[in-house]
Amino acid sequence: MTQPDTSSEPESNLSNLSVHFLAEGEQQPRDIATLLASFIRGARRSLDIAIYDFRLSDPLRQIVASALADAAAAGVAIRIASDADKPETPNLVAGMDPALPGTGGLVQSLGYPWRRIGGLKLMHNKYIVRDAGAPGAAVWTGSTNFTDDSWALQENNILVIPDELLATSYARDFADLWAKGVIEDTGAFDTQHTSASYQGEDVSAQVLFSPGRGLMIDYDVGQLVARARRRVRICSMLLNSSALIAALSDLLRTGQAPVSGIYDRTQMISVLQQWENVPHNHWKISAVQEIVEAARLVGKNSTPYSPESRHDFMHNKVLVVDDTVITGSYNFSHSAEQNAENLLMLTNPALADAYSGYIDHLMQKYGSRVDQRSTR
Repeated sequence: MTQPDTSSEPESNLSNLSVHFLAEGEQQPRDIATLLASFIRGARRSLDIAIYDFRLSDPLRQIVASALADAAAAGVAIRIASDADKPETPNLVAGMDPALPGTGGLVQSLGYPWRRIGGLKLMHNKYIVRDAGAPGAAVWTGSTNFTDDSWALQENNILVIPDELLATSYARDFADLWAKGVIEDTGAFDTQHTSASYQGEDVSAQVLFSPGRGLMIDYDVGQLVARARRRVRICSMLLNSSALIAALSDLLRTGQAPVSGIYDRTQMISVLQQWENVPHNHWKISAVQEIVEAARLVGKNSTPYSPESRHDFMHNKVLVVDDTVITGSYNFSHSAEQNAENLLMLTNPALADAYSGYIDHLMQKYGSRVDQRSTR
């Protein structure tokens, strides 16, 4: 795992949230497969898996498939929902996550009940609900797909959260997807705040799902950033939410709170180029360029996307606002409002500091490289 390693609580300790930070070349994919297998083997009743991209080489597939087989043999009910289709040429300006086809084939080959979730947008979640409705229920979530590239080449985060109320919310979202078979009108319910634990201290936690609460997510994120007083840390592949761009611009203009962090320069340049052809997005081009320069954001120069290229994106979707961590599958984009996504807001000083330390590490890693091209 990349430093700092904050996965200090073992997965077997069912009372504590654990977080795992990934960075290109800093962990072995086998270790992530083993971590996932451990979570799967902890199930006693059920596993509901909502995953956008599930493509693994044979050695990694075997680790995960063996864990699923062991769980099924022990009587655990397993269901897998995945995205129905992926475009050959992803529309990055709409917030699409580049991925190769193949998920459907792998999921179906495992032999468990499955659904391909259709619709105009993407089933973009990356979560597992374990034993919903039972003591010890837990959720695996974050930005990390189940692919070799996600586990070896990309910056991602994984959260394992033992909490019955949170698991109930995720289970309700999964039930929506499973019953409807389409993205539209899923996640359209209010969720409750709950209290998980991190390093022995309470974590105020709430999850929201899109598309049902997509507009609320965009508004809530913008408002939280606008109220920042101590810090806003960015660790996001893209910055294309109008509400977030406006809030960051205001913060930098007023000096109300310092802004810093990292993004994927290559992918963002592609977005800016596409905005040139969208008149109502023209204002965002200069706004993003000004944010990058004023905040001195570090950009990872990932490989331009093609189906055959290295998929080494800075793939996180993270904001740290004072003592609150915002993370999940949700890119900060208009498209994410309409995708099937999940976004967590977790408030705890130590957890926020851990994410902030991870961002510092990535800024140092990529900021020290000679090639720091402008977004202009």
